[in-house]
Amino acid sequence: MTTDNAATGAEFEEHRQRMFGIAYRMLGSAHEAEDVVQDAWLRWNGADREPIAHPGAWLAKVVTRLCLNRLTSARARREEYVGPWLPEPVLTGDGTLGPLDSTERRDGVSMALLVLLERLTPKERAVYVLREAFGYGHREIAGLLDVTEANSRQLHRRAAERVDTPRPRFQPDPERWRGLVETFMSAARDGDLARLESLLATDVRYVSDGGGVVGAARRPILGRENVARFLVGALRKFVGEEAVAFAEVNGAPALVFGEVAVFLPEFENGLVSGARVVVNPEKLGFLRRQLSHSGRLPGPGW
Repeated sequence: MTTDNAATGAEFEEHRQRMFGIAYRMLGSAHEAEDVVQDAWLRWNGADREPIAHPGAWLAKVVTRLCLNRLTSARARREEYVGPWLPEPVLTGDGTLGPLDSTERRDGVSMALLVLLERLTPKERAVYVLREAFGYGHREIAGLLDVTEANSRQLHRRAAERVDTPRPRFQPDPERWRGLVETFMSAARDGDLARLESLLATDVRYVSDGGGVVGAARRPILGRENVARFLVGALRKFVGEEAVAFAEVNGAPALVFGEVAVFLPEFENGLVSGARVVVNPEKLGFLRRQLSHSGRLPGPGW
């Protein structure tokens, strides 16, 4: 590699994490975000960089435009998706999606918010992500999207109104969370329905994403008794004796069952108020690679 090529690559790598973070938040897909970053590299590598005064802004614009193009076709794919759609889970304890050092930043990559962002038009989503997750000013966003500053403000206002739905914010401390989950999983594995139901909120909501690839509930399951029975059956049929790991996924504590499932419970007043589960193997590839690259294998001691 020549000195110029090395410098070109180094400058691109300096902005890779931010580019991936923008793309993932806009698309809800880690593998598509990787594709977008790769496409951005091809454009960067072939561009005349002399007139590029601010590489970070140039790359952010390229990534945003690439995502806008993909979101148009993604809407059609979502309509044909089998069962509930959930974002691809991403391990975030290693900084993959950037620093998550505040409640707002953690909320910004949560499954709950990424699902709500599906309500937005592509441009609304772009403005919301750039403004809320990365702190871009409306003047900067206007330049990235080729809209007026007033239009950027309007898009952001509409987006904020459409995703302003109360989301669970209660999060017990890590030790208490782990204790709650261990008790919950023990009851589910033992098939102790009475005990399991006592740990579930009356209006608990369970959503699983199998994408039609593996068996999963095609609709959200509602209510304490229904969720308890489904959980017991699902654990026996699909998870079996898979090792269970505690991990931070999309900014929140989660359980990773070997390479077959990611389980994100939500708690309210010490009870499980909701759960999102990804079992579609096509959505677990990125997370599996994260585990492989880190050298950490799922297991009780992890």
